[in-house]
Amino acid sequence: MNAVRVEERAGEPILRSRPPEPCTVTIFGASGDLTARMLVPALYELARDRALPEEFAVVGFARQPLGAEGVRAKLEEAVARFARRKPIDREVWRWLAGRIDWVSGGYDDLDAYVRLGERLANLERTKGLPGNRLYYLATPPDVFPVILDRLRASGLVRHGAVAAPWTRVVIEKPFGHDLESSRALDRVASAALDERQIFRIDHYLGKETVQNLLVFRFGNAVFEPLWNRAHVQHVEITAAETIGVEGRGRFYDATGVLRDVVQNHMLQILAYVAMEPPVSFASDDIRNETARALRTLRSIDGPDVADHAVRAQYRGYREEPGVDPASRTPTFAALRVYLDSWRWQGVPFYLRAGKKLAARVTEVAIHFRPVPTCLFRTPDVCQQLAPNVLRLRIQPDEGIALRFEAKIPGADLALGGVEMSFDYANGFRRPSQDAYERLLLDCMRGHGTLFVRRDVVDLQWQFVTPIIRAWEADSRPLPVYEPRSTGPQEADRLAARAGDRWCVLEEAPPAA
Repeated sequence: MNAVRVEERAGEPILRSRPPEPCTVTIFGASGDLTARMLVPALYELARDRALPEEFAVVGFARQPLGAEGVRAKLEEAVARFARRKPIDREVWRWLAGRIDWVSGGYDDLDAYVRLGERLANLERTKGLPGNRLYYLATPPDVFPVILDRLRASGLVRHGAVAAPWTRVVIEKPFGHDLESSRALDRVASAALDERQIFRIDHYLGKETVQNLLVFRFGNAVFEPLWNRAHVQHVEITAAETIGVEGRGRFYDATGVLRDVVQNHMLQILAYVAMEPPVSFASDDIRNETARALRTLRSIDGPDVADHAVRAQYRGYREEPGVDPASRTPTFAALRVYLDSWRWQGVPFYLRAGKKLAARVTEVAIHFRPVPTCLFRTPDVCQQLAPNVLRLRIQPDEGIALRFEAKIPGADLALGGVEMSFDYANGFRRPSQDAYERLLLDCMRGHGTLFVRRDVVDLQWQFVTPIIRAWEADSRPLPVYEPRSTGPQEADRLAARAGDRWCVLEEAPPAA
C-alpha cells in the first residue's frame, strides 16, 4: 500500500503566533456577498476555535437599514450555509451574534461616520474594549477612496502604526484599475494612515501551500540547490476555474482576467517562487524579497505583447447577464515571462488563468531539465523519458506532488512515470484554517507578512498595465475557446515556441 508518512515535530514552534488583542471589527459593505460568504463565516470559525479574544465586537456598516436583529438573522443563514464545519454550533453562534451590531448610512455621508464613531465608543465602554479598531473595506473598489477620506475626516483613524489603541484598515482587491488609479488610491490611503496600518488583502497568500513555499524551499536541502536556471527548464503557474462570471458580469466585464487574477494572485505566487532567501521570517524581510523578485520581471510592451501574451474569451461569455454583447474583455490569459536575475535568467515562467476551463485547479509546476544524455543507448528510450515535475497544489486540494521515472517490474526494461502525492488534509489529519480565517487573525495581530505592501502593488501594476493597454488598442477579433476545454490553441503555441508544453489541465486526485 502506498503511503506518505507525516511526522510532526515535538517541542515549541519555530514561530508561535500571538493571540489577537481585544478589538472591534467594522465591516463596510456588511450587506454584501463577501461578508456573507467569507468574512462572517471566518469569524464564526475563529470563535469556534476560541481564537478570538473574549472582548470582541463586530459592527456592520452599509446603506440598508437592517438593524442589529435583522443583520444577525441574515448572517446566521450565511454561516449555516458557508461555514467550513457543519452543522452550525448554536452556542458558538450565540456568542458571536451577541457581539454583532449595525450602523446604516451612505459611504459618503460624514454624519453616518459620526454615528459610527458614537456606536463604537458605546461598545468599547459597555463591553470593556480598549479602543483597538479594525476597519474592513468589503465594498466595490470605486468607494475605497471615499471611505478612507471619510474615516480620516471624522477622526475614526489615527495616523501612526505604533499608537495605542491602534487603528488598521483592510483593503480588498483590486487595488486600483491600472497603475495610475492604484497610485491615486495610495495617495488617499497614505494621507489617512501609515503604511503599516494598511492591510491589502490577497486571500491566495493565506493558502497553506503558498505559505509552505517558504518552508519547502528554504527548509529542505534537497530542493533549494536545484531551484535555479541550472536545473529548472521552466515554471508554470495555473489558476483555472470551471465556473463563469456567476452573476458578476458587470464587474467582470470592466475588469477582465488580467486585473482579476494575474495582476494580484499570480504575480504574488510568482514572487514567492522566484524570491531569494530572506534574512529572517520577519514581515518586511519576506516582503523585501518578493519586491526584489518582481523588480527583475522583464517588461512586456509594444510588439512584444503579441509574442508573449495570449488572450481569449469563452464561448457564450457575451450572453452572460451584465456583459456587453460586443465585449472584448478576455476571460483567459496566458503569458510567457522572464526574470532578469542571476537565479532565473533564461528560464520562462508561464502564467495561465481563465474561466470555464476543464478543471478547477491553482498550482505551481516546476519542470526540471531533462537528462542530458541517453543512458540506455537506444534513442527511442530517451524519447520516452519525461522530465521530473514538482507540483505545488494551492487549491482546491492543497498539497505537493513529485513526478519521476521508474522501471516497470518485469524482465523487460520498460519505463513508467510515478507521481508521489501528499495532501495536507490527509497527511496531517488536522483541519486547515481557511485563508480568510488566517488573514483576519493576522490583521488583528498587526502581522503583515501575508499582505501586499505598497511598492509591491506598484510593481505589479507596472508590469501588467502595458499589456492591458496593448490589448485595448488591438482591434483584432479575440480567439474563442469552448467551455470546459483547456483554453485556446494559441496558448499551446505560446509554450511550444520555446519548446515547452503545459501540464494537462485536470482535477487533483481526491484525498485518500
